[in-house]
Amino acid sequence: MDATDSAATADALALAPSTAADLPGLHDFLVRADLTLSGLDAPTVRLWLLRDAAGTVRGSTGYELSAGGEHALIRSVAVDHAARGQGLGMDLARYALDRAADAGARRAWLFSRRSGPFWRKLGFEPADRAHLADVLADTHQVTLFRSTGQLDREVAWARDLS
Repeated sequence: MDATDSAATADALALAPSTAADLPGLHDFLVRADLTLSGLDAPTVRLWLLRDAAGTVRGSTGYELSAGGEHALIRSVAVDHAARGQGLGMDLARYALDRAADAGARRAWLFSRRSGPFWRKLGFEPADRAHLADVLADTHQVTLFRSTGQLDREVAWARDLS
């Protein structure tokens, strides 16, 4: 997918950058999706939301860059249960990957214990969890996972963005 396709996807999906006013709805949505809430309001975390006509969050996607900007931690990619199986998750994930690449990231990383087949379809391969934690040490999710001991239970994935 090139930048034009990605922009068309964003328009077709009506994705909008998350704002402070979106935090309660985003929080509730990510709780239902069983995804990490750490850093949702941080300026380093870039998030986009898909809302229905009533304004309810139906999808989300985003990333957080490493301190040097070379690595991106993909996070908060989720689709409302009622909309699954239509390719929307792939579109949302590709959007985050494209935006991270546009921001200068050369490698994308993520944690996922249960969605490996989904991420493999997007070119991700299993990765070294400790290496992810090293190159993305200052990200909110890595900081949380280290402080709670959850890092040792996570599964890391990575792919190049070139």
